[in-house]
Amino acid sequence: MKSQRTEYDSMGPVEIADGRLWGAQTQRALAHFAIGETPMPHALLSAYARLKKACALANSELGQLTAAQSALICQVCDEILAGRHDAQFPLPPWTSGSGTQFNMNVNEVIANRASELAGEAPGSHQPLHPNDHVNRSTSSNDTFPTAMHIAAALATHQHVLPALARLQHGCADKGREWNGLLKVGRTHLMDAVPMRMGQEWQAFASQLLAAHADISHALAGVMQLALGGTAVGSGLGAPPGFARAAILHLANFTGLPFREADDHFSAQGAHDALARLSASLKTLAGILFKIANDVRLLASGPRCGLAELKLPDNEPGSSIMPGKVNPTQCEMLAMVALQIMANDQAVTLGNAGGMLQMNVYKPLIIRNLLESLRLAGDAMDSFNRHLVANCQPDSARLARDVENTLMRVTALAPVIGYEQAARIAQRALAQDVPLRVAALQMGVEAALFDKLCDAGEMAGPARQTGRD
Repeated sequence: MKSQRTEYDSMGPVEIADGRLWGAQTQRALAHFAIGETPMPHALLSAYARLKKACALANSELGQLTAAQSALICQVCDEILAGRHDAQFPLPPWTSGSGTQFNMNVNEVIANRASELAGEAPGSHQPLHPNDHVNRSTSSNDTFPTAMHIAAALATHQHVLPALARLQHGCADKGREWNGLLKVGRTHLMDAVPMRMGQEWQAFASQLLAAHADISHALAGVMQLALGGTAVGSGLGAPPGFARAAILHLANFTGLPFREADDHFSAQGAHDALARLSASLKTLAGILFKIANDVRLLASGPRCGLAELKLPDNEPGSSIMPGKVNPTQCEMLAMVALQIMANDQAVTLGNAGGMLQMNVYKPLIIRNLLESLRLAGDAMDSFNRHLVANCQPDSARLARDVENTLMRVTALAPVIGYEQAARIAQRALAQDVPLRVAALQMGVEAALFDKLCDAGEMAGPARQTGRD
């Protein structure tokens, strides 16, 4: 049997296996919340380590902790950020809706590791107590939402926005490269007038650029932090200037313009800023879903579909059909998009569920939001690297389809009338002859047809597509 130690909290003694740095409250939570297999997101732990370090420095500056106590907290936080204690944070998201158990897990690990560093026994609460020192001037009710904002902001700034910009650039590059390629446009999945392949990809790039702006705008609201509100938003127990000092350290650690919330009661009773960020990700997911489905439709074939695009042969596509290759990057991107949409629904409902001075869906909100941020960044980079960068058009197929489309007759309608133009298209389809043949049979002069029904002229001038 493993040896154990006894720790105490306000409810009494708790037995904890030796080698575990967590304390009594974490152990109680493990017993009462054995829910699922996935622990709290690692990004939230990293955010908490930065937060506890910033609070320790602020508390030292304001005379709330000694320099030695602050230095120990900072040292352990640096160890956590280096990944040295990941196994000491086993709690799932499905605990208290305020995040109290996770906050105490962090407090206890810092205190017990500090005991080790100081040559004291874990659980002795020497030289640091989890509540009195590590949690000094704060509450779970303001630190957990603060950590939520830090984690979401870092993931958005460091992962999602760069990946989104890379995919947008990739689509813009294709738009520029393929501006000279004419193709058949399609509405209602039916043949429409000619367009340029570059226009199609520039449209993708434009959508992604707008999504970048939306997410960046939503991110601005996440820079407001709840720290300093303590229990309900009033700041009880926090010395004057504490939040400002701690948040200044956080801004320096991360390079992001964090600031104290304008209204602490709002920051703790609701999580509207995170809901807005999630909503902007849902809009991005809709764009990615469209791109994924458009690309796999345009690449369908290779002989019996639209087959306008040739996708990279990344892996075999069938265990029974030799030589088959599937648009798996499109399928991946579409699935990720749907998961982000589903996650946003959970975030929306969780944010709506706040009551009075506490929203008790905090772990639900941040778990789903961080998953969406991670999935979005990973999926966009994968799609850009493994599909967009190396897909190619089938130029011969494009030219053949442009020649065969009946909708070039649209250019004749202003001259000969809509009904006569329709009869030409119907004749060409019924007799299975080229549109030009049918038009000439019905009295259109060859020179007029060639001038008006030139696909390049109908598609409009080639656009100068850029990366921005």
